[in-house]
Amino acid sequence: MRRTAFGLAAAAFALLGACNPVEDTKVTSNPLDPNSDAHLYLEEVEGAQALDWVRAQNERSLKVLEGDARYAGYYEAALKIATSAERIPYGSIRGGFVYNFWQDEAHERGLWRRTPVAEYAKAQPVWETLLDLDALSKAEGANWVYKGVNCLPPENVDCLLSLSDGGKDAARVREYSIAQGGAKAAFVAGGFDIPEAKSSITWQDKDTLLIATDWGGDTPSLTESGYPFVVKQLKRGEALGQAVEVYRGDVKDVAASAFALEDEHGKRWFGASRAETFFTSSYVLFRDGAEPVKIPLPEKASPQGVFADTLIATIEEDWAPEGQGPFKSGDLIGYKWSEFVATGKLPKVDLVFRPTQKQALQGVGITKNELLVNISDNVVVKVMAYRKGPSGWTSKEVPLPPNGSAGVIFADVEEATAFLGFDGYLSPDSLFTYDSASGALSQIKALPAWFDASSMVVDQFDATSKDGTKVPYFVVRKKDIKYDGSNPTLVYGYGGFQVSQTPGYSGTVGKLWLEQGGVYVMANIRGGGEFGPAWHQAGLKTKRQVVYDDFIAVAEDVIAKKITSKEKLGAMGGSNGGLLMGVMFTQRPDLFRAIVCQVPLLDMLRYHLLLAGASWMDEYGDPDVPEERAFLEKLSPYHNVDPAKTYPEIYFETSTKDDRVHPGHARKLAKRLEETGKPFLYYENIDGGHSAAANQREAAKRAALEFTYLSRKLMDGK
Repeated sequence: MRRTAFGLAAAAFALLGACNPVEDTKVTSNPLDPNSDAHLYLEEVEGAQALDWVRAQNERSLKVLEGDARYAGYYEAALKIATSAERIPYGSIRGGFVYNFWQDEAHERGLWRRTPVAEYAKAQPVWETLLDLDALSKAEGANWVYKGVNCLPPENVDCLLSLSDGGKDAARVREYSIAQGGAKAAFVAGGFDIPEAKSSITWQDKDTLLIATDWGGDTPSLTESGYPFVVKQLKRGEALGQAVEVYRGDVKDVAASAFALEDEHGKRWFGASRAETFFTSSYVLFRDGAEPVKIPLPEKASPQGVFADTLIATIEEDWAPEGQGPFKSGDLIGYKWSEFVATGKLPKVDLVFRPTQKQALQGVGITKNELLVNISDNVVVKVMAYRKGPSGWTSKEVPLPPNGSAGVIFADVEEATAFLGFDGYLSPDSLFTYDSASGALSQIKALPAWFDASSMVVDQFDATSKDGTKVPYFVVRKKDIKYDGSNPTLVYGYGGFQVSQTPGYSGTVGKLWLEQGGVYVMANIRGGGEFGPAWHQAGLKTKRQVVYDDFIAVAEDVIAKKITSKEKLGAMGGSNGGLLMGVMFTQRPDLFRAIVCQVPLLDMLRYHLLLAGASWMDEYGDPDVPEERAFLEKLSPYHNVDPAKTYPEIYFETSTKDDRVHPGHARKLAKRLEETGKPFLYYENIDGGHSAAANQREAAKRAALEFTYLSRKLMDGK
């Protein structure tokens, strides 16, 4: 789905043996006291001592995993999937063309390309290359990773190209013209060129940008989270220092940025959004010839755009505006845009959709003719099409396949055609065109089956958490497995930031795990958005233990059902899910034989001081608030390693170039395990960003390493 215009804003030793301990295994470091934490040097991202340690761990761990007889086959299978020409080339429609970014074995860094809409529907469309990232990187001697493109409507030929050094979130933004087509597409001489930063940029017109970036100088322009909070207007030909300030947030905010949205008449409106916290924001509209005005919405709300002269928004808290409502957290609401613009006051608010207890909004797309809404019902997702008439809102379900995840891939207010998708755990991705005028739906592309699903089934169960809450989870397995506790089983979880884990196809999981006889479990634990804002908010800050209790309940339930046993059970999660893995490792080391801990948060007393960490205090709590710090001390994996306990061999993955979740988290916990003689494996990709994979080869390597580790631990019992 197109993002809303308002969005701010992802070894040399035996596997069983402990890593080589230091000569004196006595731990003198006290991580509870930052002044005596001897591991702080590992927070120096590219420090010589830190990288020497990283390289030694990489060498040790890769010798074990890459030395396994299965690794080469896993890698080749994962690479074939990642670089296959049969993948669906997802794209966006602009001005009669479908634009797509494509990576394959011949184009490791990728191609930005386009093809006419009619051509795109063919089995083998002919593409016009607009930019070859491999050629550019070679010519400039750079390690460029594509981070997206932003073109000026309605012509969409003047573009801003975001390029990252090695996969970081921070990117350099350069003006690129495609007005004369692919062969003559080029960077604009003397055009806009914004230095590397975590910038947010909006085209105001051909010669004007609204930019939030690191403005440099003596006056702070970045928040404590490392994002911009000052928006300026930059004219063509001006240096950054000449830009004029149009909006300012605060250094304590998460971020501020400009936005643009388009009404039904094609008029583009501009404003600024200010995220005071990760989950609360305010929005200001710039009006022609009038003072800026605040857009009336609750603090926890997500505007989606304008449709049928209605500002559409989702709300994440109860709201009773000026005697109206009340509206409930999770509702989809709207009010008349033209009336608000004219008066600056809140018009009558309409309820567009209210989810039931088992439902949740999962996304909104706006086309010329219809409002498309993704709705999950007990974690199965459908698409509803809404129209507004004289008597109010009407809706119909778009007839996509059932029992999986149906969703809006692309929708734009300027386009009648939308791209819709469907997939499930055993159903490969399929892509449909949907005509919002006629309602015509047509499948135009489908992913090949990367594994044999004919012998497999998907079950959905509920586990009962510690507080009695029913927690759903999916089990993907071969039909004929024996319920004797002997099945190697991997449980995946995330549990944070209102991110939903809905059914989805993974050729890699299918080929490298399910086909090998493994069972895959997806835990829909609290902290996510599977059942709306309340499901997420149940696990915020000092209430967060329920998230971990939920995951434990799912793990114990699959054991109780004799699907697996502790000796055959593994867990995996990344980022916030990496924290989940760290907590499972320290709280329930008896429950899991293997844990894959990807790009994790692990030091929860210093996370707010590292990179974007300060922006997540609304989720985890503030270590500088005594009550919240006391909870985080009990939770933080880095601070809860007990030298007297027996732990499973954990496998850490992270990235040097990750400028969102600091690699120091994984480094420091691994170092504590090294000091206490506990077994672990560790791999740090020197290039990849928060995904820990800067290209398809690295992504395939990462998957092969993960499933080699899991196979050794859960299938071999090593």
